[in-house]
Amino acid sequence: MPFATQPRAEVATPRDKRRILVAVAAIVAVLVAVGIWAAVRPGAYGASGNGCVTVNMPSSTGGALIHECGQAAKTMCEHAYAASDKLSRLTRPQCRLAGIAP
Repeated sequence: MPFATQPRAEVATPRDKRRILVAVAAIVAVLVAVGIWAAVRPGAYGASGNGCVTVNMPSSTGGALIHECGQAAKTMCEHAYAASDKLSRLTRPQCRLAGIAP
């Protein structure tokens, strides 16, 4: 067997330790920046308002984001006010936030 024994580990020099510290600090800084960005700017759709409706529809595989603006939002809200299923009940409050009343 060519590697029957494992070679002894080398002692990390101060320069090696500094490189590791810088690499870990850079990774942590990137993760913190991504976390802040995700919290401050959640996405292009955002919340319902100004004639746009955004509904988060739960499903067995997670969920779906339904986003409509203008005439499509009005049509979606008309269907939501006319029906009584779960998606309609989730859509109605978002229609009110968008300023689309029954």
